Amino acid sequence: MPARLAIKVDVDTDRGTREGVPALAQALRAAGCPATFLFSLGPDNTGKAIRRIFRPGFLKKVGRTNVAGNYGWRTLLNGTLLPAPMIGRRNEGVLRAVRDQGFAVGIHCWDHFAWQDYLHRWPVEKTRAEFGRAVAEFERIFGEKPRTAGTAGWQADTNSLRVYDEHGLLYGSDTRGLDPFFPQARGEDFKTLQIPTTLPTLDELLGRSEYPEDKIVAHYISLLEKSPPRFVHVLTIHAELEGMKYLGLFSELLRQARAAGVDFVRLEDYATALLRAPEKIPTCPVHEGTVDGRSGTVAVPGAPAACPS
Repeated sequence: MPARLAIKVDVDTDRGTREGVPALAQALRAAGCPATFLFSLGPDNTGKAIRRIFRPGFLKKVGRTNVAGNYGWRTLLNGTLLPAPMIGRRNEGVLRAVRDQGFAVGIHCWDHFAWQDYLHRWPVEKTRAEFGRAVAEFERIFGEKPRTAGTAGWQADTNSLRVYDEHGLLYGSDTRGLDPFFPQARGEDFKTLQIPTTLPTLDELLGRSEYPEDKIVAHYISLLEKSPPRFVHVLTIHAELEGMKYLGLFSELLRQARAAGVDFVRLEDYATALLRAPEKIPTCPVHEGTVDGRSGTVAVPGAPAACPS
């Protein structure tokens, strides 16, 4: 049985929205591949990420992934020496065009920098207000309520999971792991299904001697070919990488995956199918963990008796 692959596009910046999103939409349509685009909708404060300079592994990752070259100096000054552009308002035509081309759309965040760096310090009222701003902007642009979200930097906690439930999302994709699950945090169970990102992201592979650039596509194909029958892998790509400098690499990945018999699926269809039998979905605690090639911590599921390890 062929492997199955769902693609999620995280859109972090104003430039990524303006340039990377249309390029990715074109490449995905040419390959006949569905995808879910998750948009940052508020201020582009990318420049403030320099505050992560003391985070273990941050400078090393910045160096090996050529952040300045990939994002551009204009983006890296947003929110510091340059004003933070409002992504949703500046690019609402681009966002609607993606939806109108048949792609699923959802929320990445309001302020990418703030969510990724400060979520765990916020009281629930702040988390509710921050996500509420993104929801309001999403509804203004698309004229409908969001069905999904996958937050900045795979950051999730009790407050964010509670807010997801309050908005009645079909599913969230805020974690790194394998199998879908219902999240639990601090002893509280939540009802919004979590579908983790299963595959490494491109920026976790770039610049590493064990993953030379000309071998990255082959590495992804090998991971897909080794997956259990009918297992659904989730690949998160970024408008700022696969949609720009690495568009050719991503297009080649789509071509080779198709040639290998990989079945592309929509995350929304996958979630809907899973939720027809919620009793078969495990409940797993969410905690902070690490991912090879990424600085800082991300949300990962634990492994109690009811959760596959």
